[in-house]
Parts: sequence; C-alpha cells; structure tokens
Amino acid sequence: MSECLIPVVKFRLTFIRKWCFLAACVVICLGVWGWAERVLIPANTLAAQAKRVPMGNNSDLYPRWLGARELLLYHRDPYSTEVTRDIQRGFYGREIDLRNPNDPRDQAAFAYPVYVVFLLVPFLKFPFVAVQAAFRWLLLVGIAATIPAWMRAIGSRTSPRWLLSAMVLAIGTYPAVLEFHMQNLAALVAVFLAFSAAAAACDQLVLSGFLLALATIKPQLSVLFVLCFLVWTAGCWLQRKRLALSFAATLLALVVAGEIILPHWLTKFFDAAEAYRSYASDPSILQFAFGNTISWLAAISLCGGLLFVAVQYRKYPASSAEFAWCLACAATVTLTILPVTVYNQVLLVPALLPLWLQIHEASDLLPRSLAKACFACLGWQWITAAILAICSLWVAPERLRGWARLPLLTLIALPPLALLAVAAALIVRQITTPIPQSLAVSHE
Repeated sequence: MSECLIPVVKFRLTFIRKWCFLAACVVICLGVWGWAERVLIPANTLAAQAKRVPMGNNSDLYPRWLGARELLLYHRDPYSTEVTRDIQRGFYGREIDLRNPNDPRDQAAFAYPVYVVFLLVPFLKFPFVAVQAAFRWLLLVGIAATIPAWMRAIGSRTSPRWLLSAMVLAIGTYPAVLEFHMQNLAALVAVFLAFSAAAAACDQLVLSGFLLALATIKPQLSVLFVLCFLVWTAGCWLQRKRLALSFAATLLALVVAGEIILPHWLTKFFDAAEAYRSYASDPSILQFAFGNTISWLAAISLCGGLLFVAVQYRKYPASSAEFAWCLACAATVTLTILPVTVYNQVLLVPALLPLWLQIHEASDLLPRSLAKACFACLGWQWITAAILAICSLWVAPERLRGWARLPLLTLIALPPLALLAVAAALIVRQITTPIPQSLAVSHE
C-alpha cells in the first residue's frame, strides 16, 4: 500500500515545488503594496502637510485629460496660461504661487505633443474621478502585459507558470505602485514599445510601426527606441521597410491632425517642453555623477555607443539575442541620460529579461556579477518592503515612518547598474562572437 502511495507523494511534492515560486511572488507583490499603502504613502502625506504643500488629485493624467477636454470640447489652447491655471486647481487643489517657498515648482502644465489628445477622446465626457479610477487599473494591467510582449520580442520562451510569476513581480514594484497612484503615461509608452517590438518579432511590421509612432507621445522616452528600430529596418530594407513607412505615415498623420485642431502646435509644444525643463526636471544620474558639463559629453557618448550597437546588430532578425541586447541598450541608456523619474523605470523590463538569462547562461564573471547586482537591488526593495508591511500589521504605522523609504535606497542605483551590466555583456559578446560582415536573414 505504501509503495502505491510513493508516486502520489512524489507528484504532490513536484506540484508544490513548481508553484512555490509563484506563491512567493504573490507574497512579495502583496508586501510591496502593503508597505506603500500602510507606511510610505501616509508618511509622504504627513510630510507634505507639514510643509503645507497643496494637494489635489495629484494625477499626472489630469493635465493631459483637462488639456484634451478644453481643446476638443471648448477649443481652448491647452498650452495657454489660462488652461495651466485650471490644471493647477485640479492637480494641486488651487493655483500655485511661485513666490511662496512652500509651493511646488512644477507648474503641472500640458507639456505633451498635442496629438496625445486623440488617445483620450473616449474619456473626455466622463468625470475625471471615473477616468482616474479606470486608468489606474488599465496602466497596471498594461505593465503586466508588457512582460509577455517583451519576452516575445526577445525570443524568450517559458512556461505559463514562470510567465505569470514575472507578471506578478512586475506589478509588485515601486514604479508600478507609483503608476497606479499617479497615472503617468510612461506606462502607456512602455506598452506601445513592448507590443511594437513583439509585432516586429511576429513580422507584423505595419502594426509595429503604428505602435512605435504612438509611443512618441512621450518623445524623450521613445526616441532611442525609434532610432534602434529604424536602424534595424535599414539593415534589411526590402523586407522591413513596411515598419518605417507605417511609422512615418502614422506620425505624419498625428502631426497634421494636431495642426488642424491647433495651428502652430509644434512651436507651443517646444516652448512648453523648454519651460518644463526649467521647473520640473530633476538631475539625471549622469548629472549626479559628473556634473552638468561632463554629463552632456557622457550622454552623447552613450547615445553614440547605442548607435554603434544598433548598426552592428541591424541585420539580425527580431526575436534574436542580438535584437534583445539592442533593446536592452536603448532602455538603459534612456533611463541613464533622462532626469531621474521613478515611474520611467517601467522601461527597464527589456533590459532585465536578458540580464536574468545572463545570470544563468554567461560564463564570464563580470557580466554575470553585474547582472546579479541588478537583481540584488530589486531584491532589497522587495524584501525590505515586505518586512515593513508585515511589521505594520503589529506595529503602529506611525512608528515605522522613519523607515518608510528604506526599500527605496537602491532605486536610483538600478538604471546605471543595468547599463553597466548590459555594456559588459555586449563587450564580451563582441570579443567572443564577432559580428559577421554579412548575415542572412531569410529565416525571418
């Protein structure tokens, strides 16, 4: 009888072991959200109240939504000072006073390309409270959906169990929590880029170009990805030209449509973007490290390095390892040269996925060590957040406020570490597997 039970016991143990990691991911995710809701957000709210910082809906979606509504329903210029004041009344609860040292410097103006309004058309006749609630969940689901899209783009195959685990971890990060509460459109750009890359891997090049053009609603986040895609398209023009043509046609249609509804919008957008840089931008990681002058030289060098990688790998098919490293390079360079903004880190996924494979497959010590350091940063965030969340169940959250930001200590270190890890992996690949002069792409 006992011998008959042995296969059953083995089966149950195997089943438990297989799903144990997923259960751990769920616990980590719940821990991060518990820490954010019970410890971090109350601490931040009290700090803002102590400084008498004005607080309204605090939604990054609101300036875009109100600007779109005022333009399309009432024909008002969303870049105008009058609309900016209306935005401040909702975003901060009142107009800000630049003479008041306690008031924010960020004017919360409409500083996007005007064609972002076309994406918001379905939501303009609903009250913002309902729109905000809908976008919270749409962006959170979108962040999770980028995982299978990026995995398809880089040619990674895994079981549904591991895929679900990765999706749970993706929404169990501080950038995902921040997107849920602030509804910045960085997550939407990440969705467009991920599915554009996945479409390219599936040879749906017209769809890929269309989605790539939509990603330009935040041009600072998408421009280096666009560069990589266009260089990749040029690598085998006859087979891939549909992507470039679709991208150009879609972007031209968006620009022209924007000009029709708001003449001379490009000039107004550039003025708004320049003003935004003066009042709202934090320093970039390069500026933290090197200062203003050298950081510009470093940024130019990094962009040049990215262009070199894109040209070297331009003939490889989508879903290849080379295409994956090109996307990883675009993501890490973008996050390193842009001002430090936490929610932009949703774009780290195309870098973290090949780096995870690097840990298990690379034989060289330096790339593997740097890849492990990246996940050690994430592990610190997950573990400390979970510990604080558990402590908050028995200890009054007020007593934990001094430790509220503990999980965020490794947050700024993650993008530069990922950049170094990607650079090390690319250098090793260049040394060990030189790029052939001509590469057949018939298997696309």
